[in-house]
Amino acid sequence: MDDSGVQWLDVDQQRDWRALVLGTTLLFDRLDSDLARRHGISLAEYEILVRLSEREGRCMRMAQLADSVAHSRSRVTHTVKRLEKAGLVERGKSPEDGRGIVCAMTDEGMDLLRAMAPTHVNGVRAHLVDLASEEDFRAVGRVMNAVADHLIAAHPEMEIRDGSEA
Repeated sequence: MDDSGVQWLDVDQQRDWRALVLGTTLLFDRLDSDLARRHGISLAEYEILVRLSEREGRCMRMAQLADSVAHSRSRVTHTVKRLEKAGLVERGKSPEDGRGIVCAMTDEGMDLLRAMAPTHVNGVRAHLVDLASEEDFRAVGRVMNAVADHLIAAHPEMEIRDGSEA
Protein backbone atom coordinates (compact mmCIF):
# COMPACT_ATOMS: atom_id res chain seq x y z
CA MET A 1 0.00 0.00 0.00
CA ASP A 2 1.32 3.46 -0.83
CA ASP A 3 0.79 6.81 0.91
CA SER A 4 -2.58 7.32 -0.80
CA GLY A 5 -4.05 4.31 0.98
CA VAL A 6 -4.56 2.45 -2.29
CA GLN A 7 -3.41 -1.12 -2.64
CA TRP A 8 -2.57 -1.07 -6.34
CA LEU A 9 -3.00 -4.16 -8.46
CA ASP A 10 0.19 -6.00 -9.22
CA VAL A 11 1.15 -6.78 -12.82
CA ASP A 12 -0.62 -10.16 -12.85
CA GLN A 13 -3.77 -8.80 -11.18
CA GLN A 14 -3.89 -5.88 -13.63
CA ARG A 15 -3.51 -8.27 -16.59
CA ASP A 16 -6.27 -10.57 -15.27
CA TRP A 17 -8.57 -7.63 -14.49
CA ARG A 18 -8.17 -6.24 -18.00
CA ALA A 19 -8.79 -9.72 -19.45
CA LEU A 20 -12.04 -9.91 -17.47
CA VAL A 21 -13.19 -6.48 -18.63
CA LEU A 22 -12.31 -7.09 -22.28
CA GLY A 23 -13.59 -10.67 -22.30
CA THR A 24 -16.97 -9.88 -20.73
CA THR A 25 -17.45 -6.84 -22.96
CA LEU A 26 -16.69 -8.84 -26.10
CA LEU A 27 -18.80 -11.80 -24.92
CA PHE A 28 -21.88 -9.71 -24.13
CA ASP A 29 -21.49 -7.77 -27.38
CA ARG A 30 -21.34 -11.02 -29.37
CA LEU A 31 -24.31 -12.59 -27.58
CA ASP A 32 -26.29 -9.39 -28.12
CA SER A 33 -25.29 -9.21 -31.77
CA ASP A 34 -26.23 -12.85 -32.44
CA LEU A 35 -29.70 -12.38 -30.92
CA ALA A 36 -30.28 -9.08 -32.74
CA ARG A 37 -29.13 -10.43 -36.10
CA ARG A 38 -31.06 -13.70 -35.93
CA HIS A 39 -34.15 -12.70 -33.96
CA GLY A 40 -34.33 -8.91 -33.77
CA ILE A 41 -34.05 -8.98 -29.97
CA SER A 42 -31.31 -7.57 -27.74
CA LEU A 43 -29.59 -9.50 -24.96
CA ALA A 44 -31.35 -7.26 -22.40
CA GLU A 45 -34.74 -8.07 -23.96
CA TYR A 46 -33.88 -11.77 -24.03
CA GLU A 47 -32.96 -11.71 -20.32
CA ILE A 48 -36.29 -10.11 -19.44
CA LEU A 49 -38.16 -12.80 -21.38
CA VAL A 50 -36.11 -15.49 -19.62
CA ARG A 51 -36.93 -14.07 -16.18
CA LEU A 52 -40.63 -13.96 -17.03
CA SER A 53 -40.58 -17.51 -18.42
CA GLU A 54 -39.19 -18.81 -15.13
CA ARG A 55 -42.04 -17.41 -13.02
CA GLU A 56 -45.43 -18.85 -12.23
CA GLY A 57 -47.86 -17.46 -14.78
CA ARG A 58 -44.91 -15.99 -16.72
CA CYS A 59 -45.36 -12.65 -14.93
CA MET A 60 -43.59 -10.40 -12.44
CA ARG A 61 -44.02 -6.99 -10.91
CA MET A 62 -42.00 -4.43 -12.85
CA ALA A 63 -39.91 -3.52 -9.79
CA GLN A 64 -39.08 -7.18 -9.17
CA LEU A 65 -38.24 -7.65 -12.85
CA ALA A 66 -35.84 -4.69 -12.73
CA ASP A 67 -34.18 -6.17 -9.63
CA SER A 68 -33.91 -9.61 -11.23
CA VAL A 69 -31.91 -8.32 -14.21
CA ALA A 70 -29.97 -5.78 -12.09
CA HIS A 71 -31.07 -2.82 -14.22
CA SER A 72 -32.68 0.46 -13.25
CA ARG A 73 -36.45 0.59 -13.23
CA SER A 74 -36.44 3.21 -15.97
CA ARG A 75 -34.22 1.09 -18.21
CA VAL A 76 -36.46 -1.95 -17.70
CA THR A 77 -39.54 0.18 -18.36
CA HIS A 78 -38.10 1.30 -21.72
CA THR A 79 -37.11 -2.25 -22.62
CA VAL A 80 -40.52 -3.63 -21.66
CA LYS A 81 -42.20 -0.93 -23.77
CA ARG A 82 -40.30 -2.24 -26.82
CA LEU A 83 -41.28 -5.81 -25.98
CA GLU A 84 -44.88 -4.73 -25.47
CA LYS A 85 -44.98 -2.98 -28.87
CA ALA A 86 -43.76 -6.22 -30.43
CA GLY A 87 -46.56 -8.16 -28.71
CA LEU A 88 -44.14 -10.21 -26.61
CA VAL A 89 -45.30 -8.95 -23.19
CA GLU A 90 -48.27 -7.14 -21.68
CA ARG A 91 -48.42 -4.83 -18.69
CA GLY A 92 -51.28 -4.39 -16.29
CA LYS A 93 -52.22 -3.65 -12.70
CA SER A 94 -51.28 -6.21 -10.09
CA PRO A 95 -54.21 -8.52 -9.33
CA GLU A 96 -52.91 -8.78 -5.75
CA ASP A 97 -53.31 -5.16 -4.71
CA GLY A 98 -54.09 -3.13 -7.84
CA ARG A 99 -51.18 -0.79 -7.13
CA GLY A 100 -48.13 -2.36 -8.72
CA ILE A 101 -47.61 -2.91 -12.43
CA VAL A 102 -47.15 -6.49 -13.59
CA CYS A 103 -45.39 -7.56 -16.77
CA ALA A 104 -46.60 -10.82 -18.31
CA MET A 105 -45.12 -12.72 -21.23
CA THR A 106 -47.54 -13.47 -24.04
CA ASP A 107 -47.70 -16.79 -25.89
CA GLU A 108 -45.96 -15.03 -28.78
CA GLY A 109 -43.18 -14.01 -26.40
CA MET A 110 -42.81 -17.58 -25.16
CA ASP A 111 -42.69 -18.89 -28.75
CA LEU A 112 -39.96 -16.39 -29.62
CA LEU A 113 -38.00 -17.24 -26.47
CA ARG A 114 -38.08 -20.94 -27.41
CA ALA A 115 -36.78 -20.04 -30.88
CA MET A 116 -34.04 -17.76 -29.49
CA ALA A 117 -32.79 -20.01 -26.68
CA PRO A 118 -30.67 -22.26 -28.94
CA THR A 119 -28.95 -19.20 -30.46
CA HIS A 120 -28.13 -17.87 -27.00
CA VAL A 121 -27.04 -21.18 -25.48
CA ASN A 122 -24.92 -22.06 -28.52
CA GLY A 123 -23.24 -18.66 -28.23
CA VAL A 124 -22.59 -19.05 -24.51
CA ARG A 125 -21.10 -22.50 -25.15
CA ALA A 126 -18.99 -21.50 -28.15
CA HIS A 127 -17.66 -18.26 -26.69
CA LEU A 128 -17.27 -19.21 -23.02
CA VAL A 129 -18.18 -22.63 -21.64
CA ASP A 130 -16.39 -24.76 -24.22
CA LEU A 131 -13.24 -22.60 -24.09
CA ALA A 132 -12.58 -23.43 -20.44
CA SER A 133 -12.06 -26.66 -18.55
CA GLU A 134 -14.95 -27.70 -16.33
CA GLU A 135 -12.83 -26.81 -13.31
CA ASP A 136 -11.98 -23.34 -14.66
CA PHE A 137 -15.60 -22.63 -15.59
CA ARG A 138 -16.76 -23.60 -12.11
CA ALA A 139 -14.07 -21.32 -10.68
CA VAL A 140 -15.47 -18.43 -12.76
CA GLY A 141 -18.91 -19.20 -11.33
CA ARG A 142 -17.57 -19.24 -7.78
CA VAL A 143 -15.76 -15.93 -8.25
CA MET A 144 -18.78 -14.22 -9.84
CA ASN A 145 -21.07 -15.56 -7.09
CA ALA A 146 -18.67 -14.13 -4.49
CA VAL A 147 -18.77 -10.77 -6.30
CA ALA A 148 -22.57 -10.86 -6.46
CA ASP A 149 -22.84 -11.91 -2.81
CA HIS A 150 -20.61 -9.01 -1.82
CA LEU A 151 -22.39 -6.39 -3.94
CA ILE A 152 -26.00 -7.48 -3.72
CA ALA A 153 -26.41 -9.76 -0.72
CA ALA A 154 -30.06 -8.78 -0.33
CA HIS A 155 -30.80 -8.88 -4.07
CA PRO A 156 -34.12 -10.60 -4.90
CA GLU A 157 -32.40 -12.77 -7.50
CA MET A 158 -30.45 -14.60 -4.76
CA GLU A 159 -33.16 -17.28 -4.57
CA ILE A 160 -32.70 -18.10 -8.27
CA ARG A 161 -28.88 -18.15 -7.98
CA ASP A 162 -29.18 -20.53 -5.03
CA GLY A 163 -31.50 -22.81 -7.00
CA SER A 164 -34.20 -22.35 -4.36
CA GLU A 165 -36.64 -20.35 -6.44
CA ALA A 166 -40.06 -20.08 -4.84
